[in-house]
Amino acid sequence: MAESVLNDIAQVHEAPDDLLAAIDYCYEQGWTDGLPVVPPEASRVEGMLAADGRPPETILATHPATGLSCTVLAAATNAVMAGCLPAYFPILTAAFEAMHEAPFNFHGSTASTGGSAPLLIVSGPIVDRIGMNANVNLFGPGNRANATIGRAVRLILLNVFKMIPGLSDKSTQGNPGKYSFCIAERADKNPWPNLNVELGYAPDVSTVTVYAGAGFVNVENHGGNTPEAILETVADSMANFGCITLGQTVVVLSPEHAEIVASTGWSKAQVQAFLFEHAKRSVEDMKRIGKYTQRNHETQNLPDIHRGLRPDDILVTVGGGDAGGHSAFIPSWSRGRGSIMQSKPIGCRSHTEATN
Repeated sequence: MAESVLNDIAQVHEAPDDLLAAIDYCYEQGWTDGLPVVPPEASRVEGMLAADGRPPETILATHPATGLSCTVLAAATNAVMAGCLPAYFPILTAAFEAMHEAPFNFHGSTASTGGSAPLLIVSGPIVDRIGMNANVNLFGPGNRANATIGRAVRLILLNVFKMIPGLSDKSTQGNPGKYSFCIAERADKNPWPNLNVELGYAPDVSTVTVYAGAGFVNVENHGGNTPEAILETVADSMANFGCITLGQTVVVLSPEHAEIVASTGWSKAQVQAFLFEHAKRSVEDMKRIGKYTQRNHETQNLPDIHRGLRPDDILVTVGGGDAGGHSAFIPSWSRGRGSIMQSKPIGCRSHTEATN
């Protein structure tokens, strides 16, 4: 890559000037997730660093098992390779500061056979400012910000923390979210306070929530026209035998479903309480399929086995296109409560300022 001030603090590779050859060089170095990456030319990395403003050697997160750390420079390099623009970078750094928090269980959630991927949920004015997609095809392709921010997370896990499939990443079947798992909350169709405000921040402060999510579950109901009908459908998905655990839950209601649920004045707290109450299985059923654990049952201290420990274990947000009775349930990683979702205000530097 080109000569730059980064020479003093980073290994600078001399790659071919031809773009296609440079892409092949990145493959040869093992820097990709299987898809082509943008060669991290020094001036692009410097542009990414300028969006953060901290010293390049500032540590964002440390992997407890490997002892490897992600610096702002390493994050910037991988953000360039993922195709990020500098305006996206504050979301990425905040996400890794959130994953650094011990309850997230950085190592377990990235190495386990469970196959989780860090789901990023972005809320607040930055969504519109950088052009994130909160609308049609929310979890799908087509938006640069969503796709590349999520992909940068994966490249950092691969290239910085060495969570390599088949070696340190032992996921049994994997998860498409391991390529990219980043969405934005749809504020204009949310009948409740937005997630950033719910977390206690001012409306002008954007946030990112990080959740170790397993595979996406589509929740379809085109005929229900009451809050109970929609939410019973969601709760049934949450309580399916393959997913029910003590873990947390993310529910992304489509605008159509959210409008029905809120039409009679239901608050988000009521939604969470209803879902928790109905997302359950009997002890007999859990024993029959081999998933009953007495310790977990005693922890819940309830007659039946519910998903999670309490209603506020369920994050409810809104996203997707105006039309369509399709919502989403994202199960948590692990058989228990192996990872607890974490949130940070975008631009927060509390961890790095405390450790540098």
